Amino acid sequence: MGRFKINRQQLPVKAHYFFFMAAMGPILPFLQVYGKQMGVSALVMGCINAVLPLLYLLAKPFSGYLVDRFRGWRKHIFMGLLAATSGCFVLMYLLPPLRGPVLPESGVFSNENCLDVTSCTAMNLTVTNSCSDDGRRSSCSWNCSQAGLFNASMYFSATVEANISHTTSCFVDQDYPGVRCWANDSCSIRCDDSAYESECVYSSPTFLGFVVLMSFGLIGYNVCNSISDAVCFDVLGEGGQMSFGRQRVWGSIGFGIAALMAGYSVDLWATSNTVKSYTPAFALVFGFACVDLVCCLNRLHLPIMSSTDSIVKDVWELVKIKPISIFLSFATVVGILDSFVIFFLFWYMEDLAKSTGYTHDIKLIEGVTVFAETLGGEIIFFSLSGKILKKIGYGYSFVCCFAAYALRLLLISVAPQPWWIAFFELFMQGPTYALSYTTIVSYASVVAPPGTSATVQGIVAGIDDGLGFALGSFIGGMLYKHYSGIVTLRIFASLAATASIVYLITHLTYLRHLMPATNTRDKTEWKSPEEAAEVCVSATEK
Repeated sequence: MGRFKINRQQLPVKAHYFFFMAAMGPILPFLQVYGKQMGVSALVMGCINAVLPLLYLLAKPFSGYLVDRFRGWRKHIFMGLLAATSGCFVLMYLLPPLRGPVLPESGVFSNENCLDVTSCTAMNLTVTNSCSDDGRRSSCSWNCSQAGLFNASMYFSATVEANISHTTSCFVDQDYPGVRCWANDSCSIRCDDSAYESECVYSSPTFLGFVVLMSFGLIGYNVCNSISDAVCFDVLGEGGQMSFGRQRVWGSIGFGIAALMAGYSVDLWATSNTVKSYTPAFALVFGFACVDLVCCLNRLHLPIMSSTDSIVKDVWELVKIKPISIFLSFATVVGILDSFVIFFLFWYMEDLAKSTGYTHDIKLIEGVTVFAETLGGEIIFFSLSGKILKKIGYGYSFVCCFAAYALRLLLISVAPQPWWIAFFELFMQGPTYALSYTTIVSYASVVAPPGTSATVQGIVAGIDDGLGFALGSFIGGMLYKHYSGIVTLRIFASLAATASIVYLITHLTYLRHLMPATNTRDKTEWKSPEEAAEVCVSATEK
């Protein structure tokens, strides 16, 4: 047996991917449902997520340009971005809690008696519509077996989770309906706090702080991710694109382990099914981020590539090449599909958990889902992505990714309960996210002119999870708000299936002979955009 060899040159890159993604794993998958717990609606969250990717589109190429241009400060710029990104997420822990109690996930109280509720006047409480009240006013519909149906505005004075009792709730109206109640009457109460959401949640400093920190944190994460990929390709050297997946897989391992730890510890730490404390998750972010910075400071060396005197001109000339622009257009569709999974999968899982009785364990299920995605599908496909690309090429890889996305979204829509989604994600994350991610960044590395790798990676990533995420999150938020999660999933599945067919036809009729080679033994060199254009033009003429 041959001796197992460790590539010491690539070891720091693997360590950085592991600890950087481990720092992101405890918070990134849960950001959307963290906002949901605050009272943010799917439409508002979709609008926020629609604006952020447009900022990625600007931030990534600019940061890549800085790293390419100021080579002597590459490491300082990179480490500053890493520290700022983790710092934004950790600072979320310091945000003050929203005033007033939180209603149950469903807004429904079962088997209650309206005799347990008295008038707020009798309790000597002055209730207004002000957000400064130490409680929450809500419109509630009562359905009692003996007292019948009636509507009443209620006030909840509990500090954590609203409940029905003499001391924590009361009828706001002086003419309260308690006189209609019967002893041992069983009532179902449905309360709507949408008015509180619009007036109090969105005007609160907590919501503003959440949006600002989430925005800067996600922008920093996406920029760092793009630069990390450029650094990885620099370390691998020319012709090393097929080895990218074996480096990036360590990020998936770190992300999955940390997300599972966070999901389990948050459920363990929680004292309520409705209000979850994310203290363990923030502690994990801080710990892993510190380890990553130490690794980067001592071990990670950012190589300097050969320079070009006109980075912007070279990249612009590259983007104007028709086969590359077509590839980028379909990369936008990948971003649209991936955005719904990233932003609304856990949202859908929590709604499904609420209707199937799995709310108590939902954070654990979410953590297991991320663990299954990363340590199942991503590890296999990141490791095998180089061989897959060599075997079938960039074009057919893209076709397979779109077809897999269609199947993945359809399976999620028919899942009977949240644990089934975790099972589906074990098999579907690899052929969708992992393979499409590797295909896109490897393609960008192959076509990038010398000295512009970080810039080109920034542009390509900005198209994928910038423009694509913006469109996907906005459309997904609107569809989720006005229809349902199941309908939205099936619409996105149809989009994926259509994209697979259209790209297959485009590839067979036009792109097949114009795509860069994936076989590193071909020694194909794309030295400049002008030479790339000449190759594409000559191939077209044939």
